[in-house]
Amino acid sequence: MVLAHRGGGNEELENSLDAFASMAAKGFSFIETDAHATRDGVVVLFHDSTLARTTHAVGKIADYSWQQLAQVRDYSGHALVRLDSALTQFPDVVFNVDAKSWHVVEPLVRTISGLKASRQVSLASFSERRLRALRRALPGVHSSLGTGAIAVLVIAAWLPARLGQWLAKKLVPGPAAGVEVVQVPIRYARVTVVTRRFVRLCHALGLAVHVWTINTAHLMRQLIAMGADGIITDEPTLAAQVIDQEWQAGQR
Repeated sequence: MVLAHRGGGNEELENSLDAFASMAAKGFSFIETDAHATRDGVVVLFHDSTLARTTHAVGKIADYSWQQLAQVRDYSGHALVRLDSALTQFPDVVFNVDAKSWHVVEPLVRTISGLKASRQVSLASFSERRLRALRRALPGVHSSLGTGAIAVLVIAAWLPARLGQWLAKKLVPGPAAGVEVVQVPIRYARVTVVTRRFVRLCHALGLAVHVWTINTAHLMRQLIAMGADGIITDEPTLAAQVIDQEWQAGQR
């Protein structure tokens, strides 16, 4: 699986309507994106909490009303994208939405519920508490795991297989709770997260493994060989080419 990180941020301006349209036109069905909320509770797909890096405006998104933010343009001259607009315009795309703050939780729930779009999103966050709140409020929604739960999996992966699975099942929410995937970096600080043992453990628990943010063919091939299920990348076209090449090589 290829997930276009921020809508394929090295191919189009990140988290823009053009990026989403380009990915959909190229046949990518999964887009990773980020969510903040305006002062009046509109969910905006934008990575940073502040505007300056990719737009002509300054300040925090949470300090703007949507009416004010609708006047802001990115460096390509395009307006910012609302979640409800993206879900409506791209019904065949699954948006992997990273809830970047507690401020966005209630607006996310309201937007997804109002559009009956639980099956069109997969929710992510570094905060496991935030994800638990979203799962409770949106029964049936799919999500990944937060940092604390992932740390348990990393430790459990180094234990004997049966003990590791027992520990993980006891402490980590799984498919029954709406968790479908673990989304992780290859390494975090000095700790190697993605190993064959880690991937095997996640698969034994019924969880897919997606790895971010992978932008080179060499690393993509390594992850495919390790059994990773998804590549989160700013270079989705490259990732699709690598996957196709690896598949063809496997048929020989």
